[in-house]
Parts: sequence; structure tokens; C-alpha cells
Amino acid sequence: MATGAKRSGAILCFRQREGGKRRRSWHVITGWELEMKDTLGVLLAGGAGERLYPLTRDRAKPAVTFGGIYRIIDITLSNCINSDLRRVYILTQYKALSLNRHIREGWNIVADPLGEFIEILPPMKRVSENWYMGTADAVYQNIYSIGSEEPKRVLILSGDHIYKMNYRRMLQQHQDSGADVTIATILVDPSETRNFGVVEIDREGRVVGFEEKPLTTKLRSPYNPEMVSASMGVYLFNTDVLIPVLLKDAEDPDSQHDFGHNILPRMADDYRVYSFNFIDENRKEALYWRDVGTLEAYYEANMDVASVSPVFNLYDAH
Repeated sequence: MATGAKRSGAILCFRQREGGKRRRSWHVITGWELEMKDTLGVLLAGGAGERLYPLTRDRAKPAVTFGGIYRIIDITLSNCINSDLRRVYILTQYKALSLNRHIREGWNIVADPLGEFIEILPPMKRVSENWYMGTADAVYQNIYSIGSEEPKRVLILSGDHIYKMNYRRMLQQHQDSGADVTIATILVDPSETRNFGVVEIDREGRVVGFEEKPLTTKLRSPYNPEMVSASMGVYLFNTDVLIPVLLKDAEDPDSQHDFGHNILPRMADDYRVYSFNFIDENRKEALYWRDVGTLEAYYEANMDVASVSPVFNLYDAH
């Protein structure tokens, strides 16, 4: 690697054997890539998906087909690749064979010699005798695998949401604000709060409170006073903050071991928790983010990609 590389880029050389011969390859690494190389993605794909039955009878929810030839998980993985996030663990649990095969055959596009990977992690019961008991517990049970990569930051993602997002923008704000944790939020109408975790945010973008799926709320977003900021289930942690928080939560017998219910609400008072207001790379008039956890939501999201001028565009470069 070139020494003294600036943010504008560096050049990395590696050699591969082809037919017994060595071949030198050059790859220009941008400043963004250098920063994202310090970030590890952890994609939660272990949900049973009972509300999507019978589509989940034989496969995990993230492995259900979407938009014709794709799988639901492809949307989030595409976001990762387009954001230069190329170290990703996928945490699986239920009926994972179809998902494992899809990742092996469809996502072997990253460069191993550069330390890149998209890797499946099944439950290993290394630190617990239980299966994953919640989103935070799933990450906690893979704490050794995360630590072995020595990332500066960990980006927690969900494998069953449909949206387009550049995670580099979130990382930039995270660094600029000096945050310990950054939560991606999206503006929603106050009438829809029963479907979302609502985030209370001050004028400086700092998270000061949470309401879990309230029927009504008096909270309003600092980004738009007529709207409410809702959590998207995308969390960026500094690793030196995430690890002790997970260890503490694992010892709490009353915890549901869930990021939205337990981890983040407890952190608001003691840590620098900030909101990142969703910037939609779908580039339509209305923001697009869908949780396809029910048959109705799944059907509607598929219809959104089916028209000549689709609401959610799968045909652009991103």
C-alpha cells in the first residue's frame, strides 16, 4: 500500500496465482473506502418471519424472493456494496439453507485479498446456551467474531427492510458529531406512529428519548415540525462503546436483549446518541423505506417495483 496516503485515495497492490502464474493487480482505494474499512457491518437475518407464512415455510424471511429474481436481503447488501462497506457478517438462525446458498452463489463478489468478506454466522452458542433471544443478544453471541476483526465501528443492519441508503453519509455525520451511537431515522406522519419506534431528538440532532410504537404522540421532529422521526433499525456504534453495553445487557435477567427496547433507551442519558435523518438514494418525491414483515406489506412493496416508472427503482446504478 502506498505510504502517506491522503483521503483522496491510496493504491493497493496484491498478487494472485492464475494457472500457476502470478498476476499483479492494482486497486485504487478512495478516502471513503479507507474509512469504511474500519467499519464492520452486522446484518441481522435470523428472524423466523411467522407473519410472512407460508412464504417462510421453507426459508428465512430475508431469503424470500423480491422483485422477481432478487431476495429481500439483496436490498441491504446492495446498500452495503454501494457504500463501500465490504466487511459484513450475516447472522442467521431459522431455516437458513436457502439463504446460505444464495449468499454463497450470489454474493461472492468481494475481494478476499483486500480483507473483504460477506460471511454467514450461524448461532454457535459460544457465550450462551440459548438461541438468539433478541437483536442485541444475536450481536452479543458473536462478540468474539466481531472483536477478531478489530473494527473501530459496527453498523447494525436488518435483512428484511426495503430502502436505498448511502451508509457513508451516516458515517460522516457520526464522525463529525463525535457520536458514540448514531441512529438512522425517517420522517413519518404522526398518524403512523403505532407502527414505529418514535425517537425524541433535540435541535442539535441528539437523541434524548424514545417511545415504542405509541398510538399517539406529542413528539415532533426537529427536521420537520409537522412530522415525527422514527427509527429505521440502522445503528452505527463505536466498537469501544458497543462491547461493554452488550456485556452489561447480557447480565440483565429482565432485559429483552433488544436494541430498540433496551439498549438504546438506556444509552440516551449516558452516551452521545445522535440521529441521522434519512437521505433517500431512491430519489423520488416521497421517502421510501418499507418493513416487509407482513404479507400485505410484502405484496405492496413488490407492486412498487413492478410499474413502468417504479416507486422503488431497481434499475438504476445504485
